[in-house]
Amino acid sequence: MVCGSDRTMLRVTTELVSSGERVTAIVNPDSRHYDRIKELGANVMGARVISESLLRRAGVDAADDGAPSTARALVLLDNDDVHNVHTALTARDMDPELRIVVQMVNPRLGKHMNRLLGDCVVINGPSLAAPAFVSDALEDDELTWLDLGGRRLVAGQADLIREPHLTVLADTTSSATPTLLPLSSSDPDGDIVLGTGVRTLWRSRDVRPAGWFMALRDILDSRVRKIAAVMAFLIVAGTGVIHYFGGIEWWRALYLAAGVVTSAGIDDDKFNDAQPWVKVSAVLVQLTGIVLMALLTAVVVDSLIGARLSRLIGGVRGRPRNHVVVCGLGTVGSRVLEILTERGVAVVGVDQDDDAPGIQTAHRLKIPVVVGDSSNEETLRLAGVQRCQSVLAITDGDITNLECAIMARDLNPEAGITMRMFDHDLAQRVERRLGLGNSRSVSMLVAPAVAAAVANRRSQVTVPAGRRVLLLTEVTVEPGSVAVGKRMGQLDEAGGLRVLARQDLGGAWDWSPTSGPEPRPGGRTAASERETRSAGRVPAVERELRAGDRMAVAGTRSGLARLLMATRAQRTSASS
Repeated sequence: MVCGSDRTMLRVTTELVSSGERVTAIVNPDSRHYDRIKELGANVMGARVISESLLRRAGVDAADDGAPSTARALVLLDNDDVHNVHTALTARDMDPELRIVVQMVNPRLGKHMNRLLGDCVVINGPSLAAPAFVSDALEDDELTWLDLGGRRLVAGQADLIREPHLTVLADTTSSATPTLLPLSSSDPDGDIVLGTGVRTLWRSRDVRPAGWFMALRDILDSRVRKIAAVMAFLIVAGTGVIHYFGGIEWWRALYLAAGVVTSAGIDDDKFNDAQPWVKVSAVLVQLTGIVLMALLTAVVVDSLIGARLSRLIGGVRGRPRNHVVVCGLGTVGSRVLEILTERGVAVVGVDQDDDAPGIQTAHRLKIPVVVGDSSNEETLRLAGVQRCQSVLAITDGDITNLECAIMARDLNPEAGITMRMFDHDLAQRVERRLGLGNSRSVSMLVAPAVAAAVANRRSQVTVPAGRRVLLLTEVTVEPGSVAVGKRMGQLDEAGGLRVLARQDLGGAWDWSPTSGPEPRPGGRTAASERETRSAGRVPAVERELRAGDRMAVAGTRSGLARLLMATRAQRTSASS
């Protein structure tokens, strides 16, 4: 069962139907993808609100019926986290064994879903898609990003991965044949490692927001300057008239003139003895000052109201070069900003909505933001596109992204351009005819992950190590397998397999190192193991595996094949 109404729903349904799954799609009848989903061959049920009775008709049976549900898995792809959580809890009460895959827009809430639902799979589209856009922007082919063991990890050259490293995957420098998964302490180093982040090596962040000084310059625009110039002229002229014709010294004359022009009033005994025409002139000047003060107040207030906080303290200071321009600061753009900042990349954000999620992220990370239409030439010039390294057009509109890419190509033919395109057919034609760069779709990046979660397939990531490769994946210990009762350390094979983390059934992932080179920064040392034993806890390497446990592993194809044989349920042959 798949519930949703947007393009991700369409992509996921397409992926599941093409893989041979029988799909029941619950779609809002007002969705523009309703007819297209019907054409795919799915059983479509139109509903604006998902209720318990609707779930039961779709195949989720009540737990007290005794029989298992007709539905094998439930996929929730609504953009409203509240609706997804409500539907998931309802389905879990109806069938405690139902497999649930839920998309969560708020990643912090997604981390707590296992507490609410037990065993479930949480999908976050921006987190899945953002690394692909970053890799395109940086032309980054040396690093492999992956989600493993409940964490966002990166594998690659040791000098690029931020310490502490989780484990050494390979050493390709010692000889022509790389050493894979060294387990002995005699091989403590390697040039291919697994970590949680990347060092700041690409370039330092040299683009700064405009700040309050530039904001003051924007507020004091030409209208304010003209009004101030007229007021200054009146004060100077009034000072001269009062001094020469009123017989008052210069400083007092300046005070009186300023009081007249700014409508502050006149309070001076000597001025009472001035000639009548001087007093009349002062009244006229004071009336003019009242008008000018009203105009000045109106202009300043208009500037403050017309320029929100993000427009005031955003902007770009100076003339940045070799930076990345991110056009579109929605949920995907916000995550892209975070990753680029972690990499130490100079970045400028662009969005026409100063309430976009990425605006707050940019302010928190001190990233300059240009508030304006990303398809407008002047907006792109303010962001420094003509001197940038790459442009990411990732707004929520295909046409806006296309116009942005075309404008960026005109301003900087050497810049790398990546577009977010929702329409797959349009993206292919644009790439073929216009040659504007790469195009990616968040729904296309998310759909395979959802399909793999529904089918409970292992999502394998390949990490190259010289002329050989390693596979990183997750494996579940099945009831009745020979791995049940074994210690985790017994599964490790030098050069073949390494267990990285373990998840008890429905629990949190434990990334306590099981084995490998010692000592490593942040790794298990003899002292830390003694502390573990003294606290009454069993070191991870000595823990026994139980049915339902899940392991994050790295291994060769042969090593992984042997692990799969050990973790699968043993089948006894029928007697003849």
